[in-house]
Amino acid sequence: MEILLFGIAKDIVGQSEIRISSDDAALHSVQELKDFMVRKFPEFGKLSSFAVAVNSEYAQDDVPLNRNDEIAIIPPVSGG
Repeated sequence: MEILLFGIAKDIVGQSEIRISSDDAALHSVQELKDFMVRKFPEFGKLSSFAVAVNSEYAQDDVPLNRNDEIAIIPPVSGG
């Protein structure tokens, strides 16, 4: 599973892309992915929220994941 990271999510992980193998974690839904990211990178727990896109579409927490999915983690955006 390929995960693309943007903004502060990229800063937290220290790179713009990570790969998660089924040996690392069995992630079956967006919620499981979010929980995994908070466990692996505790700084994610400090974000007010972050969105997840699966195969270029924003996904709710109950969306199932497949190991060949491209996932993007999109942190909250501030602007002015």
